Amino acid sequence: MTAVFIIIILLVIYAAIENKFILLIRREQIKDDGVKIVHIGDLHHRRIGRNNSRLLRAVSKEKPDIIIISGDLVSRDCTDFSNVSETLKGLMKIAQVYLVTGNHEADLSPEYFSELEKVISDSGAVLLRNKTISVEIRGRSLNISGLELEQTVYKKNGSYRNLDVPADDEIYRKLGDKSDGENLLIVHNPFFAEYYARWGADYAFCGHVHGGSVRIPFTDIGLLSPERRLFPKYTKGIYTVDKMSLLVTSGIGKARLFNPSEIVVYTI
Repeated sequence: MTAVFIIIILLVIYAAIENKFILLIRREQIKDDGVKIVHIGDLHHRRIGRNNSRLLRAVSKEKPDIIIISGDLVSRDCTDFSNVSETLKGLMKIAQVYLVTGNHEADLSPEYFSELEKVISDSGAVLLRNKTISVEIRGRSLNISGLELEQTVYKKNGSYRNLDVPADDEIYRKLGDKSDGENLLIVHNPFFAEYYARWGADYAFCGHVHGGSVRIPFTDIGLLSPERRLFPKYTKGIYTVDKMSLLVTSGIGKARLFNPSEIVVYTI
């Protein structure tokens, strides 16, 4: 019994340190000398240093060409967006920011969502709500699209049972056909990767799953999805789905174990 108690105490101490202090930088070289993208996900209530100063320093050191935020920048109970404002303004001093909403932003009241939209707009960051913007970076034509899925794929009638899946034509109704050039899709939920690949995304940037909250040590297995499903399929890392690269970050916020907060730096 004493040994079990000691193990529990050590786990609690480790979890406290992991959740408060650790931020990992995961670097993924997909192409040599390509476009460098910093991917941030699921910040929620987490603060990495005062006004996210440690987060901003970490991103700045990477010298990215662009920054992508794949949703849940805030939690659904957020009513004060001053820290979000400072964080986005700080990121914009480093590189152009493109972001989408997640299920938590969708749960905000209309009043607070409008306030958040204004904070984003005032910072200069680009919120892609079912729209595409074309940019040229390092001589490459990139189409950056942001897709918002219906809220019923996350929760339906207050339950996680019998959740919807995207209709076959939803992505086409919202984004149209894929554009010529390379197509980067930012979408919060990774579970419909095959659907994004069929549309024609070359890269899909996702979060939502928080790495499975708890990761089983010495494996690539995450334990639990936000929908209360065990061992979800896509939790963290790079997955090849048909011809598409699915890029999933475990993100920064929410309680976690053996699953430190991260930002991801991709060279694509």
